[in-house]
Amino acid sequence: MGIIKETIKEGNRKDYPTKGDRVSIHYTGTLENGKKIDSSYDRGRPFATIIGTGQVIRGWDEAILQMSVGERAKLIITGDYGYGQAGYPG
Repeated sequence: MGIIKETIKEGNRKDYPTKGDRVSIHYTGTLENGKKIDSSYDRGRPFATIIGTGQVIRGWDEAILQMSVGERAKLIITGDYGYGQAGYPG
């Protein structure tokens, strides 16, 4: 259980966020069946958050800390690292 990260495009491999950093990311969230549930691209601007502090799902908190500036990745996140038993809100 947890996170599988598939790198689509390497980042600069030098600059990684640390816990408490403000990060700005673009994302598209889908269910296992491929149905889109949310996307920053649809809003036309990246999503900003403080990483590693529980403001986002655990899967993001852990995976984004392992991504360097400019990296693109596909994250497969199990329920216990995502929205859990309650599921996606909405």
